[in-house]
Formats: sequence, C-alpha cells, structure tokens
Amino acid sequence: MKVVEHLDRASRPLISFEIIPPLRGGTLERLLELIDALQKFSPPFIDITSHSAEAYYEETRSGIQKRVKRKRPGTLGVCALIQNKYRIDAVPHLLCNGFSREETEDFLIELRYLGIDNVLAVRGDHSGYVKPLRDGRSANRYASDLVAQITAMNSGRYLEEDLLDADPSDFCIGVGGYPEKHFEAPNLETDVQRTLEKVRAGADYIVTQMFFDNRHYFAFVDRCRAAGIEVPIIPGLKILTTKKHLTSLPSVFHLTIPPELSSAVEEAAPSEVRSIGVDWALKQTEELLDHGVPAVHFYVMQSAVAIKELMNRLDL
Repeated sequence: MKVVEHLDRASRPLISFEIIPPLRGGTLERLLELIDALQKFSPPFIDITSHSAEAYYEETRSGIQKRVKRKRPGTLGVCALIQNKYRIDAVPHLLCNGFSREETEDFLIELRYLGIDNVLAVRGDHSGYVKPLRDGRSANRYASDLVAQITAMNSGRYLEEDLLDADPSDFCIGVGGYPEKHFEAPNLETDVQRTLEKVRAGADYIVTQMFFDNRHYFAFVDRCRAAGIEVPIIPGLKILTTKKHLTSLPSVFHLTIPPELSSAVEEAAPSEVRSIGVDWALKQTEELLDHGVPAVHFYVMQSAVAIKELMNRLDL
C-alpha cells in the first residue's frame, strides 16, 4: 500500500520508522532483531536508507591509495525482507549522488518486481567520490530531477528503448523537507521553493529532516502551505541518546538543539542522557499529535532501545 493511502485510511496518527542496512560484509542478525522490536508497534511503513559509494584513502605498501566502496549496499535486500517477511511496506531511499539515471531505472524495476509501492527521492550527501558517467549515461542533479524521472516511469516513459512498451509503474514518491532549511540554501524562503519544485515534479508527500524544536516544524508547514504545497508533511524526530549527539547531529544534519535540552544533557551523567532524550522526544511527539499531524517518523537507524521506551509511554 502507498504511504498516502496509509495516511488517508488511518483512524489515528501513524508512527513510522527509519533504519539503515548493515555494514558491508555484515550479517542481518542485528537488523532482524531491530525489525522484530519495531514491528510490535505496528508501523505501516519503514524507510530504509541508501548509500552511494564513498571515497577513502588507505595506506598500502606502495603508498597512500584512494579506494572507493559502498559501505552499506543492502537496501534492496532489506526492502525485500521487510516487504515479504514482515508484511510491512518498505520505503527505500533513492539517491541522485553516486547513481546514474539508468541505474536508478534498473533499481526501480527491481522494486516493482518485489511489489514495493513507495520510494523516497533525495539528492544525497556528497561522499567525496564523483562517479564517472560512461557510454552516454546521465545523472540526476537534484531531487526534483529524480522525482521527475520516477514520475515519467509512472506515466510509462522509460529510458531504455526496449522498455517503451512496458506498463507504467505506480510509485508513491516521498521527498525530504528541511524545517531549519537545507544547509546549502541561502534562506528558508528559497528552500521552500525548492520543496515546491519537488512537489510540482510529482512528489506525493514530504518527510522532514529531524528537529528538536517543534516551532521549526510548525513554521515550515505554514511557509509550505503559503507557497501552495498541499501534500502531507510528516515530521521526522530523532531521540537524543548520547552526549556526542550534541555535536554530531548539528555537524552532520545542520540543525540546532534547544539550550534547555543541551544544558540538561551536558549536566547529566552519561547513563542519564537517554532518559532525558526520551522525555524530550515524548513531549515533542505529544505536542505534534495534539496539533493534528498525520504521522510521526522516527529516525531509529540501528537501535530500538530508546524508541521502545518512548512508544511504551506514548498514548495513541
């Protein structure tokens, strides 16, 4: 079922989760334990992140050499597992960076074979590696370009000539939104216009980047609605669980952490931080639900400990 159909049919606000594939060469054991824990809360869909190849340098006998590798290549396999073993709708992330449009089309065809109805289209972070395009291949530069490609497939327009008579796909397309603006945007107004471009290209719903102050989300929704964006806007939340999050989350995701939360975490013993983070996320969630949000999306990633604490306290 499509994400927007889940939203339309829901009799109460929905809770969804986002996880990441295991590291290259790893096993599914820990991931299975995570999904087992999450399925108890009846999520209508689970997002699975995707990762392009990354460049890194390694010291060898012949000197420093550049290596290129995908550290988490298992998105498709994890999607198949969630969709067919757990009967939960999987939402794989599609990236512009690191993938040609032809590779994207192949991936989308594979998703159709698996019966997957949903995708989330994002540009993706720069990984230090620019993939060379060979044999006349092309790449999507922005998320709106990627959305347009998926929309074209939904209309039966494929890149490969031998697929011109193929049936149209029917993907529900999600995109990202940035309540505190994308770090490359000069201002929030410009960023909202970029979001509008993604919607006009065919996006069906928006999931926001994580935030720790609900005022950012409410203001972002107001700006989007004023700009003519009418699709559902799902707030994305992250539970702060370690002191390191005070520096790593702002650095990686270009967000701000409210002084009240950061002070409480700084003054607390390390063993108390997760409890503080759960309390904060619970208050955020309850306020969002009181304001009638259609769903709340949690960036769980690798551990279910904190989200289980929150969900057991959340009254739905």
